[in-house]
Amino acid sequence: MLSVDRLRVLHAVAVHGSLRAAAEALHVTNSAVSQQIAKLEREVGRPLVERSGRGIRLTDTADLLVEHAARILSMVQRAEAELEAHHDSVSGDLRLSATPTAVRGLLPQALASLREAHPGLRVELHEEEPRESVQSMVRGEIDLCVVIDWVGSPLTLPGGMSRAPLMEDVGDIALPADHPLAHREILELDEVLDLPWISWTKGSVCDDWLHGTIRARGGEPVVVHNIEEHQTKLALIAAGIGAAVLPRLGRGRLPEGVRVVPVQPALVRQVYAFWRTEASRRPAVRATVRALREAAAAHDT
Repeated sequence: MLSVDRLRVLHAVAVHGSLRAAAEALHVTNSAVSQQIAKLEREVGRPLVERSGRGIRLTDTADLLVEHAARILSMVQRAEAELEAHHDSVSGDLRLSATPTAVRGLLPQALASLREAHPGLRVELHEEEPRESVQSMVRGEIDLCVVIDWVGSPLTLPGGMSRAPLMEDVGDIALPADHPLAHREILELDEVLDLPWISWTKGSVCDDWLHGTIRARGGEPVVVHNIEEHQTKLALIAAGIGAAVLPRLGRGRLPEGVRVVPVQPALVRQVYAFWRTEASRRPAVRATVRALREAAAAHDT
């Protein structure tokens, strides 16, 4: 009889591309992964892994097993979710991934609420850029993700996912306090297209959106720096280095030397949670989504 645990290891090797990466994802040693693969090979009577240059490749037999493993592991997760739902117990472990602004703006209140209401639930939080969250979900490393979609630039989710909207977040233009536009009550988007921008990490969802937004209006983005860390970006703006789109969620106190001005048309993004549909009945997932919605409602007020 095939071992589900060994199929899980083989599936991890297929998803992550190497024995070492699979070991890291499963939080075990490289030796443990190799041993499980060797035992599975003895069970099926055929080789599953072959050397290919400096790496490895899966055999045709392994590919066949991986297809079945994906379905088996999905069924196991569904069974676990239904068992939790049957007991109606908000407990156990939940791995949560969230974009940095959501971590700052929503998670402190949501996690505190969950800890008070459900002391048996252990939430493991990871801060990730939205595309990283999607990949973490695909690899089975995360149970619930909080991500953002800029209007006009939707994030592509894999199939078999459910989602729950949390809030709309608006971005304003952050400028050095002595900039000629800094004391305006509102700006037209076309007025700011040529600003020297401090964007997000190059190639991220938000950086791609900024480039696309400016180009859609006939401009060409002048990005002087790519910075993800919030306080660093604010410090550069305060020093007169450039301007940025600054979302309101998780903004916090602005330093001296920085002013924010609304822009029209408004720069809006959707904040939402998503998870595997098969986990929808998990009380832990439902309770976490509820806590996130409560935190989002409090932020809106």
